[in-house]
Amino acid sequence: MVARTFIAIFLIALTVTLVGTPWVRKLALAFGFVDAPAKRKLHSTPMPLMGGVAIFGGAIIAILVFSPQLPRSVAGVIMALSVVALIGLIDDQRGLPAWAKLAGQFVAFLALAAFDIRIQLPTPDIIDYALTYLWLAGISNGINFLDNMDGLCAGVSGVAAAFILLLGLQNDQFLVSALAAAILGACLGFLRFNFKPAQIFMGDAGSLFLGFILALLALQLRFPTNSNFVTWMVPVFVLGVPIFDTSLVVISRIRRGVSPNTPGKDHTSHRLVARGFSQREVVLILYLLGGAFGMLGIFLTQATIVEGYVIGGVMILVGLYAIYKLDQS
Repeated sequence: MVARTFIAIFLIALTVTLVGTPWVRKLALAFGFVDAPAKRKLHSTPMPLMGGVAIFGGAIIAILVFSPQLPRSVAGVIMALSVVALIGLIDDQRGLPAWAKLAGQFVAFLALAAFDIRIQLPTPDIIDYALTYLWLAGISNGINFLDNMDGLCAGVSGVAAAFILLLGLQNDQFLVSALAAAILGACLGFLRFNFKPAQIFMGDAGSLFLGFILALLALQLRFPTNSNFVTWMVPVFVLGVPIFDTSLVVISRIRRGVSPNTPGKDHTSHRLVARGFSQREVVLILYLLGGAFGMLGIFLTQATIVEGYVIGGVMILVGLYAIYKLDQS
């Protein structure tokens, strides 16, 4: 029965997004809600910019259909996600400063905190709450950074959601698995219209929403069969692609004396294209990288402390070397 529920949530989210995205596209064009071409952007014609509405609608409708079966805390999650999606939509239309988006994410964090959804470490509550907000805001904006090439953000988010779904099922986490199934369905439904050549963009409404929900779900994963001293790394690996890309961009821009919040064509995807890969090849490479990170995350759920930290240390060294090499391009 539980398996049927997850399948149903996935299919509802997939179907609603598949059916809804063309209508949202028409609405965006009718109201002039488009992303104009610019020097730092890859598209040459105005592109509809309300795909995030379709992603949000598909996921939330699927969740609401089964809300009687879900814990009370799902209300706090939906409130938080609605705030983040709304802030992103306003940013798509008017353009908001970074502080305004961070403030919106803080309001969403407060909605979660009201339901006691947070990191729970053997530390004072204030530290737990601070770390929770930093993680949510960091991953939200990391996923937002990834929305720079057709199909990239939705696909990488879908891969991460698939691994969160699997990890949740392995550990009997009903709410985490249900939400991950909804996100996976919505991402796949949207990819039908966003993979190159894209017909619509998700905008910040979509990327901030996906980043926030993925950060939240990864944060809520629990692994009772292993030590927290090892398993805290699992969410980091599952979301390894946005973490790596954000690290590359921030380190590179600071080195060049540029603000990390400045838009630019210096992300992992752009650098790989500069090395001779096509846009489609780059997107697929980053999907595979997300899958590799996810597999390592699954291994860490059963790893010993020594194994876990050896893998973590090696990946840090590999990541730093990759940043060094890519920053030369």
